[in-house]
Amino acid sequence: MAKLKRTSKSAVKTAATKKPATQAANAAKKLAVGKPAKASTKAAAKAAAKPGPRRKQRVAISHYQEEAFLGDGLRAYAKYRDLGVAAATGGLAHAHVIRLIGPCDPKEVSKLHYHDAEFQLVYVLNGWVKTYMEGEGETLMRQGSSWTQPPRIRHLIRDYSDNCELLEVILPAEFKTVEVR
Repeated sequence: MAKLKRTSKSAVKTAATKKPATQAANAAKKLAVGKPAKASTKAAAKAAAKPGPRRKQRVAISHYQEEAFLGDGLRAYAKYRDLGVAAATGGLAHAHVIRLIGPCDPKEVSKLHYHDAEFQLVYVLNGWVKTYMEGEGETLMRQGSSWTQPPRIRHLIRDYSDNCELLEVILPAEFKTVEVR
């Protein structure tokens, strides 16, 4: 039987009160040991070590309601169910379920565009969607698949199933979408 290592109360208290900035700085130092750091890497580590002011946030709870899917979003071929994240985070992030309305019409759907956002994650809840992302090519995403889209990556939807539903999380909540001609 393995022995459990006992930790003194003062060691636990010290670990619990250690500042996140100190932990981030120590992690950055460990990664840089033995490797000459680039100026941009040093600046990024320094910026990560300094926590900024946090936005006031609250809990967002959203229960499924069919009538919550609205056709007032970015695309005419989709209905959106807002999950209340933008309001709860003061605009830090936005999350919604997107229901793509079939059948897919490539003339309407397959328009190359990008989002001027910091972060975007998409998760396939139901069905499938065929996407194209610049540098990645075409990919078939099925139920359970997920992907991130780096800022300003050009992409489009090629096709989707009649029952396709996606969960999308974007930071910040307000962002610009630009169609590429």
